[in-house]
Amino acid sequence: MPLEPRFHRVAALHRRFVNREGPRAVFEEELGKIGHGPRVLNVVGVGGIGKSRLLREFERHVRSDFLVATLDLQVPAHRQQVDALAVLRMQLGEQGVRFDRYDIAYAVLWQRLHPHLGLSRRDLPFVEHSEVLSEILDGVASVPVFATAVGLVKLMDRGVGAKRRRRHLRTDGTLAQLDQLPGADLVDAVTYLFAEDLRIGCKDTPYLVVVDAYEALGLPSADTWLRDLVGQLDRGLTVIASREPVAWHQVDADWEEVIRVLPLEGLPMESRMELLADGGVSDPQLQEVIANASVGVPFYLHLAVDSEGKGRVVSQDEIMQRFLQHVDPDERRYLDLLSASRTFDFELFTRLAQAFHLPASRLAWERLVAYSFVYPASDERFQLHQLMANSLCVRLSSAIARDTHSMLHELWRDRAEKDNATDALCEAVYHGLHAEMLSSDRLLEYADRITASGGSQGMAVLVSDLTEYLGGHKSDETLEQTARCLAAESAVLLGDTSRINDLTPAGSWSLATMAGARLAVAAGHGRRIAGDTSEALTIYASVWEGRQGPERHPAGLWSADLHMAQGRFGAAIRLANELAATCPADAYVLRGDLARLLYLAARFSYDFQHADQYLREAEICYQQAGTIVGAALIKTNRAELLAWTDPFSAIDVSLDAVAANADLGALHEVGKAYTAMGHAHLAIGRFEEAESSLDQGCRALEKAGYRSGRARAELVKATLHARRGHADEAEASVSWAVDELVKVEVYPTLLMVAAHLLGALGRTDDKVSRAAEEARTRIEALDSLDALEARLQYHLRGLLA
Repeated sequence: MPLEPRFHRVAALHRRFVNREGPRAVFEEELGKIGHGPRVLNVVGVGGIGKSRLLREFERHVRSDFLVATLDLQVPAHRQQVDALAVLRMQLGEQGVRFDRYDIAYAVLWQRLHPHLGLSRRDLPFVEHSEVLSEILDGVASVPVFATAVGLVKLMDRGVGAKRRRRHLRTDGTLAQLDQLPGADLVDAVTYLFAEDLRIGCKDTPYLVVVDAYEALGLPSADTWLRDLVGQLDRGLTVIASREPVAWHQVDADWEEVIRVLPLEGLPMESRMELLADGGVSDPQLQEVIANASVGVPFYLHLAVDSEGKGRVVSQDEIMQRFLQHVDPDERRYLDLLSASRTFDFELFTRLAQAFHLPASRLAWERLVAYSFVYPASDERFQLHQLMANSLCVRLSSAIARDTHSMLHELWRDRAEKDNATDALCEAVYHGLHAEMLSSDRLLEYADRITASGGSQGMAVLVSDLTEYLGGHKSDETLEQTARCLAAESAVLLGDTSRINDLTPAGSWSLATMAGARLAVAAGHGRRIAGDTSEALTIYASVWEGRQGPERHPAGLWSADLHMAQGRFGAAIRLANELAATCPADAYVLRGDLARLLYLAARFSYDFQHADQYLREAEICYQQAGTIVGAALIKTNRAELLAWTDPFSAIDVSLDAVAANADLGALHEVGKAYTAMGHAHLAIGRFEEAESSLDQGCRALEKAGYRSGRARAELVKATLHARRGHADEAEASVSWAVDELVKVEVYPTLLMVAAHLLGALGRTDDKVSRAAEEARTRIEALDSLDALEARLQYHLRGLLA
């Protein structure tokens, strides 16, 4: 039978026999329940039973009256919450649903994951389909955009139109809170806004969300995000295909009333015989043998039709083998080789064929993609049915499999060189692993490229692929540590301290490798964010002293920063100078960070002349780097310095710092800027303005969870109480601030300030005095402790005067 007629005939047969009345009736019943909370139809059956084709039949049945969106969890990116939401948003957006709030929230999350990049059309997956993001980017032209909810909503005012339609975004309570949320909560908020926008945007049109290959998620805990999403889809029907029933009722019994299981059984014998007869298998005895061997699974019946029913078989495996014996030898070799690839297109097919000296014609390609087990995938690519891929890949020898993966690695690597696309980078890693071509260091380079390209959600795909690879191969301690390193670095971006610390128990890394050193730095970040300052410093110092590569730089910077925060100013400056001598000349951000660290050491030593000098150096470096984050930090630090040296000027600078950091969502910096503003108002005797500014600063610092900054603000409030003659309130504020500073083990010079402040009030407190004395023993002054304390007392007297 000619290829095209046979292909279309088999497709028609499948629709005829898979489109059984039972499943259709159940589907219709579930459609009738839409609108009364979430509904889930769980299609359950063995591999090859026809779940995917039934799902597509469901889609075709409702497409004219429903909004329809699909996730295929066999695609690695679809298994990740953020990417899956973007896929659904694209599909539903093309059908007319607006996702204004979700688009802004997604951009905020994207920025949180890529703090080094500005927002651009190139990096966001759906910016061209988002009216609200397009308006923002059009309105600011080539100016870098740092995506925070507050900043993006403000930027809408620069757009050329639609301001009235955007009023609801400016007043939206959820958007207003996004910048204050930690990473994990921000992801949940993005999911919530997706569901809310869909609820509003679908209006009276119901929707169907199809989730295929549920088992590809792997571990049961990996489906938490999907469960949370489906629980919020209350205006449509979600259909999930899985090999075993989805067990969400074990987590929450309420799912019992939401999920309906639809077992998909093999075709009845009569239908099997009819399908084989209509497909060209005319011998009744052979029909019966094949029908029994298939157990009614459509995948194997189609293979029998594809091989025109030749040969006698008694099992599903023999049907598979008979098919492979039936096809042309070159076609069989194509299929064997393609089984190594998760997706393929004509270029990939051609490269594989040429590499293994096979003819690479368009006709051969079209014959392959016409088979019933070849499915369309994204971006005009194709993929093999999983059962076929599993059967074929074991036919490859180890040597041929490595050669195939090696060639595929080179192809995806070349594609990634052209546009740095995240999917190309991930596929290059996948094949490089299976070709045994990638060292740990090379994997880290790929991970850095994925993050830098604006596709750090691809990091989750990379970690998943690496974990799966390790599960199927002999233990490799270096690669296992690399997987933990990448997972921990992803958690650092989200500020997920519990996840970081779970991945980095004490002593779980080796500084002998780059991955181990980077894992240690991530562990240090986890401890530092959680307030375990001494442990963080110990970890950072071990990397700085034990490594020679670029991974030393963040360890050295944070070591110096913690030395500064704990009053070892000399050690901080020596380490900063040593690091500056080893970092590249064009590492402007790092050089700016180092200069700003020197500024802080001088400021907390109350040496304001040198502090000003270092701050100017930092500003120049940040300008060379073109970093708006660095520019905002300079505004805050300038305000804090001027509050001591020129309080009248400090007020306007503080206002600028508040605005700049609010646009960036840097809540702790906003709090510090308000504290500087309160300090400045206090210095010039504006007590009411000082109180208002300090109250705003304290609220921001508490929301940010910035304990040391909040303690510093409380000391300024204590000084305000003292200026007003409220000695009891001043003493209470001093006591609270000292408790906090002792707990987080930072800023010993502020403990000395606290003791001198009580002394100026004629008060004493044993706890405060003891803390100040202990602080004096820890401080390594830039000149001498006596000189530092003299400067401190001089400036404090000026503030109290």
